[in-house]
Amino acid sequence: MSTPDLSPEISPLPGKAVEWDSAGADSAAVGAEVIQAVVKRLPNAPGVYRMMNAEGDVLYVGKARSLKKRVTNYAQGRGHTNRITRMIRETASMEFVVTRTETEALLLEANLIKRLRPRFNVLLRDDKSFPYILLTGDHPAPGIFKHRGARSKKGDYFGPFASAGAVGRTINSLQRAFLIRTCTDSVFESRTRPCLLYQIKRCSGPCTGEISEEDYAALVAETKAFLSGRSSKVKADIATAMQEASEALDFERAAVYRDRLSALSHVQAHQGINPQGIEEADVFAIHQEGGQSCIQVFFFRTGQNWGNRAYFPKADPALAPGEVLGSFLAQFYDDKPCPRAILLSHTVEDQALLAEALSTRAGRKVSVSVPQRGEKKDLAEHALRNAREALGRRLAETSSQTRLLEGFAETFGLEAAPRRIEVYDNSHIMGANAVGAMIVAGAEGFVKNQYRKFNIRSTDITPGDDFGMMREVMQRRFSRLINEQGLPENGTDSEADAFPAWPDVILIDGGKGQMSSVRRILDDLGIADLVTAIGIAKGPDRDAGRERFFMQEKQPFSLPVRDPVLYFVQRLRDEAHRFAIGTHRARRKKEMVRNPLDEIAGIGPGRKRTLLHHFGTAKAVSRAGVEDLMEVDGISESIARLIYNHFHEGR
Repeated sequence: MSTPDLSPEISPLPGKAVEWDSAGADSAAVGAEVIQAVVKRLPNAPGVYRMMNAEGDVLYVGKARSLKKRVTNYAQGRGHTNRITRMIRETASMEFVVTRTETEALLLEANLIKRLRPRFNVLLRDDKSFPYILLTGDHPAPGIFKHRGARSKKGDYFGPFASAGAVGRTINSLQRAFLIRTCTDSVFESRTRPCLLYQIKRCSGPCTGEISEEDYAALVAETKAFLSGRSSKVKADIATAMQEASEALDFERAAVYRDRLSALSHVQAHQGINPQGIEEADVFAIHQEGGQSCIQVFFFRTGQNWGNRAYFPKADPALAPGEVLGSFLAQFYDDKPCPRAILLSHTVEDQALLAEALSTRAGRKVSVSVPQRGEKKDLAEHALRNAREALGRRLAETSSQTRLLEGFAETFGLEAAPRRIEVYDNSHIMGANAVGAMIVAGAEGFVKNQYRKFNIRSTDITPGDDFGMMREVMQRRFSRLINEQGLPENGTDSEADAFPAWPDVILIDGGKGQMSSVRRILDDLGIADLVTAIGIAKGPDRDAGRERFFMQEKQPFSLPVRDPVLYFVQRLRDEAHRFAIGTHRARRKKEMVRNPLDEIAGIGPGRKRTLLHHFGTAKAVSRAGVEDLMEVDGISESIARLIYNHFHEGR
């Protein structure tokens, strides 16, 4: 990054941002000295600042209406909370981006926080994307589908929904109401007669011409209008059409409209709480207790409740509810469409600025308010009750998990309760499709985004050699961990509030032999003293409750049958077994449908498809001669000989 002159005359260029850093100020300075060195050269303009430690890790990202005034406040060194004081003390350099407006600064701040995940910011812990309803726009007969991920396909997206189940239920009801197809384009093109969905009145049958293109387009337009918030008008139009058909004595057509109207009522009647006067809004409520925060989000679209989700953002316990909620909102809508109204349980900092930023991003007015009366206030209070209950459940679960981890440490003679436990298991059938699996648990239960699978690659391992498989898994896991994170004593896991990358304990599904293999690898890597390894051998006749435990420098031992720690270890082992079996089955299934043509270098999906269309099966391709293969479009003589030689090796 270039470092322009840090003169006081610096100002943002029209339509552009100015960026610079403080690296050249005094590389030896840290803390308040660094901040004081750059204050005098900062412009009195809006922008975003980043505070970094000596290693270059971003500690904090903030926005300011005036960079000079905000950073001056840090440089004064008094009146700060412990969190801010600690942050200033660790600051070794700063970077700045000057923006045209404070609104731009707010949007950039949210983007940088999500991307950089600074330690001292409020962080939105969200590793799941929301599902949407997609009404396709790249086909003469659009279909309606559940969609998750990048919105790259042409069409209209409606959502977000809190869960895939809510999307599925809504699509099922919309099928009955609007008779829109849900089949894939390839199935649509191959139909010669209507499918079962047409017979049970869930589809209008556009694939075989059971409905004209104009009439189907009218159904699509009604679907789009309903999902866009004009549900009352759609229902009124269908009711009018039903009445007209009835007066014309066309009772069969009137019955179709009646069933559609009933399905629409079902959509709106079975969504939980459905506000009467709110077509489109998101409701946010925050509750803080026990040093943690819970934010409950309810989604309302077309007058329907599209579900809710609880979030537990990482935030300093000293922050007020409004501060946490405001930072959360800016990050939440960084990659999601905004509704027309956002209702809050607490007033947030810079509420008007947030509304302006979201309006700019959405391209239309977005209101952000704390309702004081009526139905909107009832919705906010309902969300607040759900936030309170969700946090209560989480605190109870965390407390229970904490007690179990403390009991685990006492049972196995550890110095402290483990913060990260890794459990390993293997799965295979007679050595085929062998996989290793690792699951992770901590103070909040299973940490599924940390799970890992290992396809056994070594050709030196005898099929079915569990010891050899475990050696490979351990070697790969800890070699990579050392390369990426370094050893624990280097400070990788120094932050008490961060989930550690290094395990305190590893549990191995196996007895003395497995433990010998594991200890050998740990010794070779020089980390045997950094990780406690425990082997779990199944009891006689594989009875649960009679497991034997193996640890270095200890005699094998068992735990009382009703010991809570034993139940805890069994649950960990069973989860590892479930994950290993699932991974093995997925790999085995993939192998079963594997095509022999996949193994030929130079044969991509296009040529494979052409060959299969010409010969019918891969087996027929393997029997074909060079001249027969050359008759296929796109297969030259050299490619034909390549295919022939692959199936006739040595001839």
